[in-house]
Amino acid sequence: MARLNRATEHLDPPFAVVDLDAFDANAADLTRCTGGRATIRLASKSLRSRALIRWAVRREGYKGILAFTLPEALWLAEEHEDVVIGYPTTDRAALRQLAADERAASRITLMIDSIGQLDFIDETVGTSRPAIRVCIDLDASLELAGGRIHLGPYRSPVHTPRQAAVLAHAIQIRAGFHLSGVMSYEGQIAGLGDNQPGSALKRAAMRAMQRLSANELADRRAAAVAAVEAVAPLEFVNGGVTGSIEQTSAEHVITEVGAGSGLYGPGLFDFYRHFHPRPAAYFVMSVVRRPTTRIATVLGGGWIASGPTGADRQPTVSWPQGLRTNPMEGAGEVQTPVLGRAAHGLRLGEHV
Repeated sequence: MARLNRATEHLDPPFAVVDLDAFDANAADLTRCTGGRATIRLASKSLRSRALIRWAVRREGYKGILAFTLPEALWLAEEHEDVVIGYPTTDRAALRQLAADERAASRITLMIDSIGQLDFIDETVGTSRPAIRVCIDLDASLELAGGRIHLGPYRSPVHTPRQAAVLAHAIQIRAGFHLSGVMSYEGQIAGLGDNQPGSALKRAAMRAMQRLSANELADRRAAAVAAVEAVAPLEFVNGGVTGSIEQTSAEHVITEVGAGSGLYGPGLFDFYRHFHPRPAAYFVMSVVRRPTTRIATVLGGGWIASGPTGADRQPTVSWPQGLRTNPMEGAGEVQTPVLGRAAHGLRLGEHV
């Protein structure tokens, strides 16, 4: 950190810094986690830097990009040949641009989970166009008590192998579409650290839920992939993210896993047992106030991880050492007070 601070002390915040040595070490650790069983599809929403996306995908074991929106995918497809969008789109202008560009249409795969989305695309761009590649989003949540208990993100309505096969058949018989893959994201496993501070009973309950969900999903995902492949061959089966990379890549039907945040190593991973990346990404702010001799206030609040807000989603104060956020205020939208022994010596304009 002292080295990074010296290299950037002439810059005015806010700015971001990435330690490329730590970034590369994390990238190598992620490929080791797959054991060579699956390739890694890089989640661009986690990096949000074209230069770093380019830096990462050149590595052995990385293949393709998992994008957030269709406009972003069109931009990335200018130089990358394999871009899957992780979420459905209703961006009419971008769909028209995709349908008018054969090269982009051959490089980009849209995410769908209903026949209604096929209808929307046809209504927007017509049927006289290049075939549009699509991927089925299989719901990975754990459902118990006949569906009355739902554990995991509310994503796709496609939950059972039969529902996946029905949608695959609808794609297969419909002109203008090509089914290329199946994706599923197990947020209740990958998105929740299994080593949270606090109650040991709560930790044990979470780990038990995650084991139950992983076993159920592995069986259901394999059955769903088999049901879809009975309708049409698949080019890829995508699952998981950084938080479940070892477990998901071990499933025999998985050909690739999504990963991105593990390259930066945010504080979220302080609460996971199985993956411990090196901190590689920093958001730098400037001290603008000294409300007391024990408190320094910086302008801005850093990055918040997605999901329900909690201690594990908050930014971690890394430099200077010995600082912490105020539990009554946390990381603020416009300002963040920091406390601790290092706060006494901070002067206006210094970096945190």
